[in-house]
Amino acid sequence: MGDRIGKTGFRILAYISIGLAFAGVVLPLMPTTIFVLLAAFFASKGSPAFAQWLEDHPRFGPAIDQWRTRRAVPARAKVLACSMMALSWGMLFVLGASGLVLGISGVFLCGTACYLVTRPSY
Repeated sequence: MGDRIGKTGFRILAYISIGLAFAGVVLPLMPTTIFVLLAAFFASKGSPAFAQWLEDHPRFGPAIDQWRTRRAVPARAKVLACSMMALSWGMLFVLGASGLVLGISGVFLCGTACYLVTRPSY
């Protein structure tokens, strides 16, 4: 029974992630790639049929394949992600967040950006 609940949980997370990815296709400031990769991960754990559909999808399949084979991220996704992280930190600064919040969030956002820009692009 525990295995079945786990698979259902992964399946739900996969569907939520792909829903957010579809929103990212339409909304210019919403990232798509990260949600596609999350959906592929969750689907591989909970729904092999859904995982196969994602891998065969003309829009999402190439991003999943590039990540799995080369750990590559689209250049456009890198620019968008780094821009949104900078904008988020800037909003914290303008809205008067404490120095502690600015410092901690800055460290994590910079670390994430460094990891992202060091991945190969396609």
